[in-house]
Amino acid sequence: MRLATFNLLHGRSLTDGLVDPDRLTAAVTALDADILALQEVDRDQSRSGNLDLTAIAARALGAPEHRFAAAVVGTPGEQFRPLNHDDDGHGEPCYGIGLVSRYPVRSWQVTRLRPAPVRSPIYVPGPGGGLVLLRDEPRVVLAAVLDAPHGPLTVAATHLSFVPGWNILQLRRVVRALRALPAPRILLGDLNLPAGPAALLSRWRPLGRHPTYPAGQPRVQLDHVLADRQGLDRLPPVTAVDTPLSAISDHRPLVVDLG
Repeated sequence: MRLATFNLLHGRSLTDGLVDPDRLTAAVTALDADILALQEVDRDQSRSGNLDLTAIAARALGAPEHRFAAAVVGTPGEQFRPLNHDDDGHGEPCYGIGLVSRYPVRSWQVTRLRPAPVRSPIYVPGPGGGLVLLRDEPRVVLAAVLDAPHGPLTVAATHLSFVPGWNILQLRRVVRALRALPAPRILLGDLNLPAGPAALLSRWRPLGRHPTYPAGQPRVQLDHVLADRQGLDRLPPVTAVDTPLSAISDHRPLVVDLG
């Protein structure tokens, strides 16, 4: 069973600043993941050709199960608003996370996280980027209970706040929400926390420890695959961990093989 998490940067290449669906397809196909968590995912955004990036990723993996969960309606860094309900935003540009599975999904669960109440400086990569003061946006957790080869499995994707301290509060909320779902439980995503704090604060076990950011010469691990220690003995052992360089994004994907 291969797990992967990938912050897509909405499919954009840092080389030319473009979003090419063929390049995105090739990048996801190369991961060959059975379960793939995606962050910074667009749907119906003009900057990414009005594409459904989660659906493209699912087709690339031949995965029958996939879902996109919008965090906001609109475009982060420009104009956006929180969702009023889970079905809000149809026909409008949305931004959020995705979860793709080759295994059957028994049920889905969405948990919403409030944005930080303060603006915070963040580095924006690429031409015209730099250090900017950004308003945080709402975040979302997308969980699925799967029929995996070794039995029922809960997997979740998320992308936590970049605001220090606030992401810690969000991580604790995520852990509480996932504890209501069947064990074993795995959390995948960009937590905007280094490896040590992510493991310490969640009290979940990292299944792979490799730097993932920035993509060219990774120095810090922001992207994680964490397993709840409750039910951990029901998971196969980790046999390989990789962070391959991709043609898209400012993050490297984190890929973990089990069994």
